[in-house]
Amino acid sequence: MTEVFAKQALLPQGWRRNVQITIAADGTFTSVTPDSTPGPDMQLLDMVVPPQISLHSHAFQRAMAGLAERRQNPDDTFWTWRTRMYQLAHRISPEQMQDVAAFLYMQMLKAGYAQVAEFHYLHNAVDGRPYASPAEMSSRLAAAATDAGIGITLLPTLYARGGFDGSPLNDAQKRFASTPDMIARILSDLQSDWHGSPLVTAGIGLHSLRAVDIHTLGDLLRAAGPAAPIHIHIAEQQREVETCLSVTGQRPVEHLMSHLPVDARWCLVHATHLSAEEVTAIARSEAVAGLCPITEANLGDGIFPFEAYVAQSGRFGIGSDSNVLLSPWEELRLLEYGLRLQSQRRCVALPPDHKGSIGAWLYRQSLAGGTQASGLPLSGLQPGARADLCVLDEQALSLPDLQNDDILDSAIFATSSPPVRHVMCAGQWRITDGHHPDEARLTRAFHATLRTLMAA
Repeated sequence: MTEVFAKQALLPQGWRRNVQITIAADGTFTSVTPDSTPGPDMQLLDMVVPPQISLHSHAFQRAMAGLAERRQNPDDTFWTWRTRMYQLAHRISPEQMQDVAAFLYMQMLKAGYAQVAEFHYLHNAVDGRPYASPAEMSSRLAAAATDAGIGITLLPTLYARGGFDGSPLNDAQKRFASTPDMIARILSDLQSDWHGSPLVTAGIGLHSLRAVDIHTLGDLLRAAGPAAPIHIHIAEQQREVETCLSVTGQRPVEHLMSHLPVDARWCLVHATHLSAEEVTAIARSEAVAGLCPITEANLGDGIFPFEAYVAQSGRFGIGSDSNVLLSPWEELRLLEYGLRLQSQRRCVALPPDHKGSIGAWLYRQSLAGGTQASGLPLSGLQPGARADLCVLDEQALSLPDLQNDDILDSAIFATSSPPVRHVMCAGQWRITDGHHPDEARLTRAFHATLRTLMAA
């Protein structure tokens, strides 16, 4: 049993003072008691919030962060960036994947994340041949997460064809090749191998409508079970929408929902280019919109129709996606700032009937959406939830003596780097005074792997 004491803590019911927090040996909260008095042996903390969740990540892409910022032609788009990404995907080995992911997950913890949903489709060897274990690469990601000490929702992802017209995968996509049976096998192996782990859970990913045939998914969705999360890239690019329309006669979200029972298990990643009817359909389905503002801005994707969506009580969370820059605070700031630039108004993300702190509302809502999309039964500082804590660094905030929602507004809108001091995940301090206990080892391994990859 571990006990800590927070002068201020964000609980599900709001900010509370003098909060005694008790953590069981299994890494869950047993009690969270406001208006308490600290005991003589309790660790004293200043400002405590629940850590954020990245509901969408491609770990291997951390190895190319900042290396795709050169114009290749006057019409440089997502599709030219994808060519550079494929070059990396062709080279990385299972061992290198584990080194890159462990370093990434350490950095996520340092930024204030304690859970990541890993949307993973590099299932085969570099030459496209299957590994002896189909779950080889997914298992490396699980091992990396447990090494760093972050929670992970593994999403082995189906990637079966090259386009809406059913064309075969091209040579650049041969590492991704998979079938519904293969994904079901990987999911089963992960659930068996990591059963009982407080850090590892699993669901399934569907790469995109262009990469899967939605008419063949019935058995896979049933194999996933009634509670496993289901994630899909959808409507990220205008070209995707136009092609889907030309082949199917429907827009992507419209096509998906007319063929599959999309509900609260689903996370629709990006969903950038939607009709008004699709916005309403996602909100009513209770699925989560997986928004990745930093990556979407980096790739020039566009801006999600956020105002119309939240006006209909749509659920959302944030993802680090390409991991080009790791900060949940920056994700939320960029989400709001994009809307301000688009609308020429301030505090835009709040639903029309809400007033008050924009930062606090964004933080709470994205945490709730991330929890749902990650398949976690509970999150936040409450009994029964996994014991995850983020202790903010008061000295890194914009002003002294901040209280309540002003803390989150400062952390999101007035800091240039994540104002994080300590992070606990599953009852263990993973970050202390801004550092991971294995930071030197994880960094050396990452640097060695990068040198090898860059020399290839």
